[in-house]
Amino acid sequence: MTKEFYSNGKLLLTGEYAVLDGALSLATPTKQGQSMTINEIPERIINWISYDNENNIWFSCIFDCNSMEILNKREKKSKDWLAIVNTLQSILKETKRQNKTFLNQNYGYQIETRLSFPRNWGLGSSSTLINNVAVWANVNPYILLENTMGGSGYDIACAQNNFPIFYQKKEGNPFVEITNFNPPFKENLFFIHLNKKQNSRDAIISYRECSFDKAKLVKDITLLTKQIANCKSLPDFESLITTHEELLSKTLKTPTVKDLLFSDYKSSIKSLGGWGGDFVLATGNKECISYFKTKGYPTVINYTDIIK
Repeated sequence: MTKEFYSNGKLLLTGEYAVLDGALSLATPTKQGQSMTINEIPERIINWISYDNENNIWFSCIFDCNSMEILNKREKKSKDWLAIVNTLQSILKETKRQNKTFLNQNYGYQIETRLSFPRNWGLGSSSTLINNVAVWANVNPYILLENTMGGSGYDIACAQNNFPIFYQKKEGNPFVEITNFNPPFKENLFFIHLNKKQNSRDAIISYRECSFDKAKLVKDITLLTKQIANCKSLPDFESLITTHEELLSKTLKTPTVKDLLFSDYKSSIKSLGGWGGDFVLATGNKECISYFKTKGYPTVINYTDIIK
């Protein structure tokens, strides 16, 4: 018996960091995501194989279904492999804690996951995995995320929805609302990859160490999110995302990405997610593609090519 699951990737357009404290944020699922195929096998093991977007195996491991012991841990493996396998083990153990019948059948599983985006893009290789596992095991993906990887949960909401969303944490619970965000100037919006992946947990820790008026930041970001979501003109949009950048720059005591890397760029640039890695959003026209490539950032994607 074969089971198949699929979850969307994500991009957080507004509210990075502040979403953790209850700010309203605008997020959107991506056309790229991660699939998971599960086949039953006679042996009581989980034979896990993960493929990247070029169909190459980038990770594999074997678990005992009863003890959740990593059966091939004694093989010569890298530190990266150990970190990944330990994270996956914690996800499976937490899933089993939430659902006592999970993995209790008299058979095992051959599991294959496939990304449709490069691993270093930061579109949610972890959140799409957690959502797929949660749907398979019939557990709450938000609780599974909270008890393993941590984070606000907006990425889980994107994994499950095919339209832009408003996301907000209210008294610790996720609030998700579909929005009709569809800017008439989307041909002037581009996503540029900064050639490195940001560690979300490290970014959250750094944010938590900052001293600021949390309530005011949440209020200001919530207002900006609503204004950005309803914006109909490119100049207004540019003004709003610049204000968003400056507000968080002051909070984080960190230069904006434009000041740091692209100070001579004529249009606007906004950080997305954890500052310092993954993607940024830029306004402009097709000529901006050559600008960023000349600067050493070859991955420049138009809004309509990545956003669902």
